[in-house]
Amino acid sequence: MRNNFKLISFNLLACLALLVSATSHAAQPIPANDMGLSKGSVFDVPEPKVSHYPSTAPGESSVLPRAYLGAPPQIPHDISDFLPITAQTNMCVACHNQPALRGGNPAKGTVVPIPVSHYTDHRIPHAKTGDNLINARYNCNQCHVPQSDAPALVGNSFSSKRKR
Repeated sequence: MRNNFKLISFNLLACLALLVSATSHAAQPIPANDMGLSKGSVFDVPEPKVSHYPSTAPGESSVLPRAYLGAPPQIPHDISDFLPITAQTNMCVACHNQPALRGGNPAKGTVVPIPVSHYTDHRIPHAKTGDNLINARYNCNQCHVPQSDAPALVGNSFSSKRKR
């Protein structure tokens, strides 16, 4: 009986020692300044850095490289005079609707035509390519955006090239 008492007492002391050790090494809370990307307090309202869009007029700039294969082209010129883009008022279509050039590669310094895909309603199976822009495609800057000089918020090592 006495040996059992010693064994139980020893086990209780060992558990108590483990409990005290575990609570003293518990994870400390993360400080508010280390939670976000900005490494400032999550309660601060940051003032964004001013970025500028290109001020070149249409036709004065060269085509920007695409971020990856299949990416929508970026707008290399100023669009501030063309906004807002609506189904009724779309200055992009007024210039880029070049049916004669559709499907081909434009010469350098010429207008980039709206691609054939914008004249085909892909929501309808086996849809034919028409002569008019699909109504769902009027909002050009939903996919196409002007490139600004804003710095990257985080590092990016993305590459669209496949590794073999």
